[in-house]
Amino acid sequence: MVDKKMRSKAKGIVRPLTTKPIQPLSSNMYLFLFSVLFLSPTFLTVSEAVCNLQDQESLLWFSGNVSSSVSPLNWNMSIDCCSWEGITCDDSSDSHVTAISLPLRGLSGTLTTSVQNLQRLSHLDLSYNNLFGPLPSGFFSALDQLMVLNLSYNNFNGEFPLEESFENGSNRFFSIQTLDLSSNLLQGQVLRSSVFLQGAINLTSFNVSNNGFIGPIPSFMCTSSPQLSKLDFSYNDFGGHISQGLGKCLKLSVLRAGFNNLSGEIPSEIYKLSKLEQLFLPVNHLSGKIDDDITRLSKLTILDLHLNHLQGDIPVGIGNLTSLRILQLHINNLTGLIPLSLANCTSLVKLNLRVNQLRGSLTELDFSQFQSLSILDLGNNNFTGDFPNKVFFCKSLTAIRFAGNKLTGQISSQVRELESLSFMAVADNKLTNITDALSILQGCKKLSTLIMAKNFYDETVPGNEDFLAPDGFPKLQIFSIGGCQLKGEIPAWLIKLKSLEVIDLSLNRFEGLVPGWLGTLPNLFYIDLSDNLLSGELPKEIFQLRALMSQNTYDATEKNSFELPVFVNPNNVSRRSQLYNQLSSLPPAIYINRNNLIGTIPGEVGQLKVLHVLELLGNNLSGSIPDELSNLFNIERIDLSNNNLSGRIPWSLTSLYFMSYFNVANNTLEGTIPTGSQFDSFPVAYFQGNPLLCGGVLLTSCTSPTRPPSITADEEDDELKRTFVIGLVIGFFVSYVFYWCFFAMRHSRLSR
Repeated sequence: MVDKKMRSKAKGIVRPLTTKPIQPLSSNMYLFLFSVLFLSPTFLTVSEAVCNLQDQESLLWFSGNVSSSVSPLNWNMSIDCCSWEGITCDDSSDSHVTAISLPLRGLSGTLTTSVQNLQRLSHLDLSYNNLFGPLPSGFFSALDQLMVLNLSYNNFNGEFPLEESFENGSNRFFSIQTLDLSSNLLQGQVLRSSVFLQGAINLTSFNVSNNGFIGPIPSFMCTSSPQLSKLDFSYNDFGGHISQGLGKCLKLSVLRAGFNNLSGEIPSEIYKLSKLEQLFLPVNHLSGKIDDDITRLSKLTILDLHLNHLQGDIPVGIGNLTSLRILQLHINNLTGLIPLSLANCTSLVKLNLRVNQLRGSLTELDFSQFQSLSILDLGNNNFTGDFPNKVFFCKSLTAIRFAGNKLTGQISSQVRELESLSFMAVADNKLTNITDALSILQGCKKLSTLIMAKNFYDETVPGNEDFLAPDGFPKLQIFSIGGCQLKGEIPAWLIKLKSLEVIDLSLNRFEGLVPGWLGTLPNLFYIDLSDNLLSGELPKEIFQLRALMSQNTYDATEKNSFELPVFVNPNNVSRRSQLYNQLSSLPPAIYINRNNLIGTIPGEVGQLKVLHVLELLGNNLSGSIPDELSNLFNIERIDLSNNNLSGRIPWSLTSLYFMSYFNVANNTLEGTIPTGSQFDSFPVAYFQGNPLLCGGVLLTSCTSPTRPPSITADEEDDELKRTFVIGLVIGFFVSYVFYWCFFAMRHSRLSR
């Protein structure tokens, strides 16, 4: 900003004085005014040009090495550089640049050494751009006035810090307070010998998360930077034990080192950090017990130790952490009961203890205290007793998982009081009365994911279309009741679930036909009807699913992220369950394995251009493999094994470049196995059980020619006609070119 006094002084040059008579201007004065007003770019520029020239040149050099995908920076010399976008200057007479702030600007290029000439620069924010290359050598040494540096979310590489210009044994001090280099491609170790880090005595926040750093956690920083309040080393390759030295960071409020290769026990010194609010150490190799002293960290709001090798009981005094909002201890080896004192943590928003060896009855825990609780996951433990219906007193719940326990009883009607509930997974328990459960749950208006598999054994599912109320399950996208050995037919009321995208009815005893009306559900892209007693033919209508026919329609379906991970097992014993965190990750698929289906595979299957997986194995399907399968350009997996299919394998399938699995074992197919493309890499086992198949990966000779078969006489006539026409066109074209070349040569001779 131009100083007001300077503007007033500049204007005073041409202001007449009222105390003296006006004197006529001399010729020299006229010449001076002419040069000022006309030879300079503009009078305004002269009077307001306060930016330091060296700083201006440095900025221009920087801008010349970057480009923007948003819009050019438009820094130019006709405007004072202190008025340029993202630039701030001080108030001195020769204004120096003190801050550059250009986050989210679409910048691409390198960080040039010219920035190091900005000697009074105190704030530099180039975050969320596409800058690349190493940080300039001596970068931190030159910018010793820098207090805030944010280069996060770029593509900088190389080691940190580069100190070639530092003098050995120097006792320099730096003004840096906040340093954020997260989400780049930096690597190497953060070394104790770093002159910059040793001199950063005012450093309060240090974030190098999401890079490629190795070596031990640099706990020495707690000595050189006693003011540290935030340390974030997450998402790197730091290894070894966590040093006791971190206990010297007495002002530390945030310690994040998750997603590394750390091992050993959590050092006891950490439990002395009385100001600690976040302890984030998930996805490492930490072992040992969670010490009871952790309850001394009374200010903790986040405690995340999931996916380690921790064992023993949850500290009985966990309830002393009354400020806790997030407690995640899942995927460890924790044993014992959930301490009843946990009810004192009334601020909890997320509680995840999934995949441990916890036991006992959940009915004893006072869930009514958790009025802020939004996400609750106690799945895959050894809890017994009745289903804890008191959990429905947690009025803020959006997601519940009790799957993989030994809970008994029924779903209470109180669940309808959870107005925000969208995710419920109670699979693999011993719940009963599926009719009442479905009657109650259809009243949860925001429920989008309902997984009740492996319960309600041998019950009969209600099948009438009228069972579902007009406003029942209005938001339901995922519905799973697989593995229950349910009896009856596929429920007719499913036709009303217009939001349904994923349905799993596998591993039951459903009888009757595969209903064609499944093909009318507008958003359905994943069907699993495997391991039932379904009979009859495959209806053509099921191959008219709109979401599988058009990529645009599929993309338009609502695909939210799950509040909790969903585990999907497509009923293939050779494949493990897959974990999905969002609906868009599930493959568009049709599984109708191991039923009693007969008839042919309809050619309409070729309409499902979005389909990734088609499995029809273990039925009594007959006829040939439809050539229309070659229209499934996105297909990755086809399994037609263990049927009665005959004829040849269409050579057109070699055009399916994404297909990595093709199994037709144990049919009555014949002829040559196609070669080329991925067919040459499929195992022999995928074709065995077809005595008349030959060639290809079977490495057996074929008595008939190995050219692509199944060409009829009419097709051969058509091919001859096409060949004749193509030859005629080529002959005409060659004659035409020859004629004009001859004409041009003759004309050239005549013109000489």
